Amino acid sequence: MIFEPYDIVVVGAGHAGAEAAAAAARLGCRVLLITQQLDTICQMSCNPAMGGVAKGQIVREIDALGGWSGIVTDRSALQFRMLNMSKGPAMWSPRAQCDRMLFSLHWRQVLENISGLFLWQDEVTSLLLEGSAVSGVQTRMGHTIPCQSVVLTSGTFLNGTIYIGTDSWQGGRVGETSAVGLSDQLRTLGFEVDRLKTGTPVRVDGRTIDFSMLQIQPGDERPSKFSFTDIKPLTEQRPCYIANTNLRTHDILRTGFEQSPMFTGRIQGRGPRYCPSIEDKIDRFADKDHHQLFVEPEGWHSQSYYINGFSSSLPLEVQLEALRSIDGFSQAQIFKPGYAIEYDYFPPTQLAYTLETKCVENLYFAGQVNGTTGYEEAACQGLMAGVNAALKLQGRAPFVLSRSQAYIGVLIDDLVTKGVDEPYRMFTSRAEYRILLRQDNADQRLTPLAYAIGLADEGRMRRVEEKRVRAEELRALVEATPVLPSEVNGWLREHGSAELGQKVKLSNLLLRPELALVELGQVAPAVAEAMASLSAEVVQGVETEIKYHRYIEKEQEVANRILKFEDIPLPTEQNYFEIEALSYEAREKLSKYHPATIGQASRISGVSPADISVLLIAFAK
Repeated sequence: MIFEPYDIVVVGAGHAGAEAAAAAARLGCRVLLITQQLDTICQMSCNPAMGGVAKGQIVREIDALGGWSGIVTDRSALQFRMLNMSKGPAMWSPRAQCDRMLFSLHWRQVLENISGLFLWQDEVTSLLLEGSAVSGVQTRMGHTIPCQSVVLTSGTFLNGTIYIGTDSWQGGRVGETSAVGLSDQLRTLGFEVDRLKTGTPVRVDGRTIDFSMLQIQPGDERPSKFSFTDIKPLTEQRPCYIANTNLRTHDILRTGFEQSPMFTGRIQGRGPRYCPSIEDKIDRFADKDHHQLFVEPEGWHSQSYYINGFSSSLPLEVQLEALRSIDGFSQAQIFKPGYAIEYDYFPPTQLAYTLETKCVENLYFAGQVNGTTGYEEAACQGLMAGVNAALKLQGRAPFVLSRSQAYIGVLIDDLVTKGVDEPYRMFTSRAEYRILLRQDNADQRLTPLAYAIGLADEGRMRRVEEKRVRAEELRALVEATPVLPSEVNGWLREHGSAELGQKVKLSNLLLRPELALVELGQVAPAVAEAMASLSAEVVQGVETEIKYHRYIEKEQEVANRILKFEDIPLPTEQNYFEIEALSYEAREKLSKYHPATIGQASRISGVSPADISVLLIAFAK
């Protein structure tokens, strides 16, 4: 036999597959990661960036759990920016522009250096089963590979079809073939299979762009990073740029509408609402005279630029003519055209919270096959699927995060309870406990949980404990330090803040929105001395905890109240049509999805609070 049995086979080496394989192997499993091309591991198929609004929180959570996306991002970053700094800290979201070639290279180096993890270049064409459980995979090369679990992370490759104008062909990415066979087999096993669509913009030769006509967008003056490890932040950064379409651009794009696969109905799958193609933008927002574009470098030593906001599946000649009508792009040459891709996915209500499928035991789905979009959403699903596949084989309890513990918990709960009818993208607005789930405290929330199951190492846990102790010491000092009006009123006037009428604690002054803890160190030498030995993140975290402590406490109280009912189990084989007190819609939805708990049932669209009351009466005892 060429292949010895593996504990877990991971199918696909994108962001979900890489995190899944790494997590399962680090938990002690023998893992085989199979991908069509070893040279494109974790390729940034779309934008060369990680993070962004809510997505940045997810990357920090992955890192806090012992995943690798944050470390690889920091090692390959070109630029770092903290978004939404004009808003409250619950909205602050880190984002890094990356060298896409370095990103893929660093990921491969990570995977090749994890004990128990092996790589194989091939394509999985079918699953092998014993009864209702996975027993192995069959590959395009004709190999039978026995295993106990499979994590499917095929991205856009399952029956993928690429579209540019009137041309279309089978492919998972431009230049790479689609994966055929798996979807049909899974359909015969009882899985619901549907189609979604996504797209990507043109890549432009930077030597043909006149950057003097664009608005420069530099990185942060003091860049931070994603990983909670001791990786150093960037000391040098590459700028991005901002350009704008115009009315002439829009008129040129409209000339291609009759050849658009989206407008002519050749593409049936629904695309991401929050990341529409440029032709969709000018059709839906016909009153706008311009749309903003972000011109992003793809590497330290590459001339390739990604035109964020110019996703298109129009004919190439229309794409090029429209692009050249934009200021700064009159001489533009294209490295790679924009295109749309339609692919198979499996509605995620067919999954348990562990991301194991309900139809086939020990089969897990993660990433775009679950109807999500984005590297970050895919990576966190891969991590959780890999962890749970390993824990189940080891006879250990599943690892599930709640909505009040992590954005990852919000994402997975949304998927398995609500499903998707368009590619799912994470936003801060999806999380009801945003002030608890800040990007700065991801390590304190999650690293102890990951350490308990063996995913986060002792060094990570030690750093979290040291950070907690030092933060508590600083907070106690701020709350104990008195401030006299005579000592501080002159300084307050200079900073546009109301004068004091009596002695207060420094923490009371910090409640004023116009004052920052670093600034208050000027009137509290002992506090300034304590802050001097701490990282900016620890100082900022203490400030947030003091400024927002009432909101944090209130949100935690709400979360605790809801948790009382969250985990009340529901019978797995319950016939809900027998419960006549439920609304008919609730009976239909509950029978379709069979939620595991009251909490899960409460988030199913169509199940009302009155229906939940009926369930509580019936099952809470």
